[in-house]
Amino acid sequence: MATTSRGRNQDRARVAAGQKHEVAYEATKENVSKDTVKKAVKSAGNSRKKVEAEIGRH
Repeated sequence: MATTSRGRNQDRARVAAGQKHEVAYEATKENVSKDTVKKAVKSAGNSRKKVEAEIGRH
């Protein structure tokens, strides 16, 4: 697992809705707006698979 500059482990299976670059990446990947990604994280949780499934439902 990769580490951040602070020495913490990164978890690629999660979407950090508070991180602009994570939201932007997921929005570009799924071809939706950043707001849609944030709403999906809020309703489905921060699991990347659940967020992608939630986006796919709409």
